[in-house]
Amino acid sequence: MIPKLPLADWVERLVDGLESRLSVLFDIISTVIEGIVNLFSAIFHLPPALLLIVILSAIAFWFARWPLALFTFVGLLLIDNLGYWEHTMDTLALVMTSAIISIALGVPLGIICARDNRAQSVLVPLLDFMQTMPAFVYLIPAVTFFGLGVVPGVIASVIFAVPPTIRLTNLGIRQVPADLVEAADAFGSTPGQKLFKVQLPQAVPSIMAGINQTIMLALSMVVIASMIGAQGIGADVYRAVTQIKTGQGFEAGLSIVILAIMLDRLTQHFIKRKKRKGE
Repeated sequence: MIPKLPLADWVERLVDGLESRLSVLFDIISTVIEGIVNLFSAIFHLPPALLLIVILSAIAFWFARWPLALFTFVGLLLIDNLGYWEHTMDTLALVMTSAIISIALGVPLGIICARDNRAQSVLVPLLDFMQTMPAFVYLIPAVTFFGLGVVPGVIASVIFAVPPTIRLTNLGIRQVPADLVEAADAFGSTPGQKLFKVQLPQAVPSIMAGINQTIMLALSMVVIASMIGAQGIGADVYRAVTQIKTGQGFEAGLSIVILAIMLDRLTQHFIKRKKRKGE
């Protein structure tokens, strides 16, 4: 009989080694992420709820006209009426931070994949691993490295949410028509000029679709992140589950749904607008 591989021990040793050798780096990352979350939270909490609702409704009207604007206005008013406004803004701050970090990592990695087949062959299996590993598993090393609170929640959200941005950035650049690329080469464009003036503008709809999926996946992590101390609506859902309060859980879950629909429709209409400009 083949003896069991001590895989768990290997992983434990790896995590312990990283924790002891890179503790200063983890402290810096934690400080930066916490600062970004606090900045977004302060911005979202600064104006009165009604004023911010009007601003977000106006943004929705700009991108998608009155149906989404009306949904945004009524939905956010309902969240405020139910008493979840403060927690909704905390959740939005967490999601925005996770999305920005995911975009900052995902778009450059997608560009690298599109320009180098060897990098793609290495990253694609890693992305498969990141997307198929249960999200709860990411909480364990995140807590080990960063402790409890919002930072490990953001880290776990980024790991879970970044693959779509990488994949669709890579796909969008690779699907740029060959004749456009050949024309850029014929006019003597440098690789940088070809990338920024031809390939990326053509790939914007695909990249935005990846960003849309990243935002949705980050939002789906808010309840899981609440298990390790991340504040927001997820904490209300988790509390309702542990105390078996069906009504409170429905209210908090409805707030997450309203926020998800609003963000999804805004990014979807932004993608459509970019496609119309590109035609």
